[in-house]
Parts: sequence; structure tokens; C-alpha cells
Amino acid sequence: MTIQLLQGDITKITVEAIVNAANSTLLGGGGVDGAIHSVGGPEILRACQAIRNKQGICETGEAVITTAGDLPAKKVIHAVGPIFNVDAEMEQQKQLLANCYLNSLKLAEAHHLKSVAFPNISTGAYGFPKAIAAKVAIKTVLHYPSSIIETVIFVCFDDENYQMYHKILK
Repeated sequence: MTIQLLQGDITKITVEAIVNAANSTLLGGGGVDGAIHSVGGPEILRACQAIRNKQGICETGEAVITTAGDLPAKKVIHAVGPIFNVDAEMEQQKQLLANCYLNSLKLAEAHHLKSVAFPNISTGAYGFPKAIAAKVAIKTVLHYPSSIIETVIFVCFDDENYQMYHKILK
């Protein structure tokens, strides 16, 4: 598996699947979630609503897959990251974040997708410390045994995340 690092807008990346840092309602929101729903169009929202009608909310650490609508990707994997809580057990929060990456990779494999792009899950409005989140993301992806996924791209919107990922991946 090849790992790449880019700084930019994940909605413009041409891969088989992009991962959305979704909220548990799956109905769109701010940040990456809002951008993916906005650029991808109403087809993504309809697919998310169908999932909600079938299973209810998506729990923290879990992921679901939908069409990519008008995005250049084929699919969107919606992963629900943890909302950081300074009073909660750090290891448990790190595991919930790692589960976002693990469950996204498992879905990509189940759908025979060879390339996946990840945003920096939970580091925006959810407040997860960026340095810790970067280490969790990279470690989880590096240790994931895949015979199907060929490329994983970490797409950092801001320079701070990009520099952290660059330093860790070096």
C-alpha cells in the first residue's frame, strides 16, 4: 500500500473513495462534511437519508458508504469521528478515532476500492488534538493489512495538519 500526502480540497481528489468526516446524523454539517455534501450534490444526502431510515444514526467510530454524486470519486465513506473531551479517557478516544480509519478501510476493501483519500477526521469542530490525531491516523493505516487497497492519500486542508503529517511520515 502506497501512502501519499496532499494539501488541498478533498472534494477535488480523483480516487475511488473519499472519506467524509461525518456527524452521527449523516445529514451534512460544516467543514469537510458540508463541503462533500455541497459539491457532491443531493444524491449523497438521499443516500444518507436511506441509510438513516434503515439503521438510525451512525455511531462514533463507525462508517457507511454511499454514492459520490457529482464528486470525482466513485464512493463516499462517511466515518463518524469522536468529539474530543478533555475529561474522557484518552486511550478510548484514540481507539474511537482509529476505528474511523479501520472501518473506512474495511468498507473500501468490501467494495473492492483500490484508492482511498482521508481528511483529518475530528480535528476541526470536534476538537481532537491535531498531533495526536495525525499519529493515530498514520499508525492505523500503516498497520492495516490490505491486499486490495493500493493507495491511501491523506488530504490536509490546512498547513498545520499538513506539516504534522509530513513530519510523521518522514
